[in-house]
Amino acid sequence: MSAGTETAANDFRRDFALMRSEIAKVIVGQQEVVDGVLTCLLADGHVLLEGVPGLGKTLLIRTLARVLDLRFSRIQFTPDLMPADIIGTNLVVEDAEGQKYFEFQPGPIFANIILADEINRATPKTQSAMLEVMQEHSVTVGGVSHAVWEPYIVLATQNPLEMEGTYPLPEAQLDRFMFKIHVEYPSREDLVDIMTRTTGVEVATLSKVTDDKRLVAMRELVRSVPVARHVLDYAVRIVLASHPDQELAPLGVRQYVSWGSSPRGAQALILGAKVQALMSSRYNVAYEDIQHVARAALRHRMILNFEGEAAEVKTDDLIDEILGSVPTTAPEGMEMDLPETAPAGG
Repeated sequence: MSAGTETAANDFRRDFALMRSEIAKVIVGQQEVVDGVLTCLLADGHVLLEGVPGLGKTLLIRTLARVLDLRFSRIQFTPDLMPADIIGTNLVVEDAEGQKYFEFQPGPIFANIILADEINRATPKTQSAMLEVMQEHSVTVGGVSHAVWEPYIVLATQNPLEMEGTYPLPEAQLDRFMFKIHVEYPSREDLVDIMTRTTGVEVATLSKVTDDKRLVAMRELVRSVPVARHVLDYAVRIVLASHPDQELAPLGVRQYVSWGSSPRGAQALILGAKVQALMSSRYNVAYEDIQHVARAALRHRMILNFEGEAAEVKTDDLIDEILGSVPTTAPEGMEMDLPETAPAGG
């Protein structure tokens, strides 16, 4: 590692720690959740937070927006929300000479940080309005494409599907999220801390940690982290093992999975592992970095079959089975002639 790269990596860890510490002024515990959100932010990926109401999902995203000097927009998803309410629409306007023409009125999707609150309470039609902007960072209205502001990230919250008034997200929409993160109920100690912070008169004062230019530079550093060919091949074999018709698939996947991860799952593994490597003071991706992000990157990309749904199988358990069965070294006869290092695309 060159001196310049080492300095950039140290600055990356410093700024990551600053963001984490500022968020901790408001959010009690949930360290794994916070790190997962920051990983997606720095890897240029979107994140889906799932948990029952009242666990601080929305508060976490609002706090992140306050820590970053970026434009923030919140969209409250409801059953009557329409696509035009999100992306905007063409309005008929009249100039000084009385001539009428169409003018695009941007919707709340035009910002740097988008909070899609309770996204699964909107109908599938409205949810699908997010597909283009999450993938292309632009929206098309009336045949005209409109680019959103960069950097751009969608942070969505959703309630468990068992709750009343929720709609399942389409598989294509789920696949647009880099990570799906479960927000667990706080411990007894954390609950006491939450009550202390939220029922008194003191209000946390947050400092701006970074801006759009610094965030872009951090994302570029993440992309530059090299991945050795055997580590890249390991990530690919994990993704292949999520498909029931593949030779590498373990018994649980063959029995309970209808469809496995898309190639975006492999991209999420690599990009998330690059952030993890930098945070571990390494400028290269290791096997444990892949394993660390595997659950968040793959849990929403594995579609259970009827038997799996009936047995209430958890995809996290299947991912653990995959990690336990896929060796770090490719089995004999499955070696691939890959380049020595390979940067991951988004």
